Amino acid sequence: MKLLRYLLPLALPLAVLACSPPALAQTPAKKSFDEIKSLAGTWQGTLTTIPAAKAYQGKHLQVHLRVTSSGNALMHEVKVQGESDDPITMLYMNGDRLFLRHYCDAGNRPRMVAKASPDGKTIAFELLDVSGSKKYGYMERAVFTTIDAGHHTEDWTYLEPGNHPVRAHFDLHRAQ
Repeated sequence: MKLLRYLLPLALPLAVLACSPPALAQTPAKKSFDEIKSLAGTWQGTLTTIPAAKAYQGKHLQVHLRVTSSGNALMHEVKVQGESDDPITMLYMNGDRLFLRHYCDAGNRPRMVAKASPDGKTIAFELLDVSGSKKYGYMERAVFTTIDAGHHTEDWTYLEPGNHPVRAHFDLHRAQ
């Protein structure tokens, strides 16, 4: 009986470990979220649009990406040279899906869900819904592509009134 008294405290943790479920594999959405969080920092680059908009072609821009809320969200803020507005986008997990909510200067808030590429370097966000008025247009797509630790691109598609898409391409390098 004395032996059982000494072995029981050792056997109980082993029994609990044996009954524990195996560790769950990381979902593609969580892998995408980790990838996009690795872009945290300040980025600088140029803006081009398709079709070309003279007011924006070749303008310098700065993007700030900041992990916040104990790692549960990524805040994305854009500042374009000569513009007073700086729209904010939040990226976050909800269940096993990665979402993007864009707080647009057009006065609305498109919500998009991510789809990762097989190589994990490209994350495309497709529109789910829009809160607020679509009168002045709205953002309908965003694509983040990681080139390497110091270079990534972003492609944002804005749907103007009358369903005319305008794509903004950001070619960004990590600021020194």
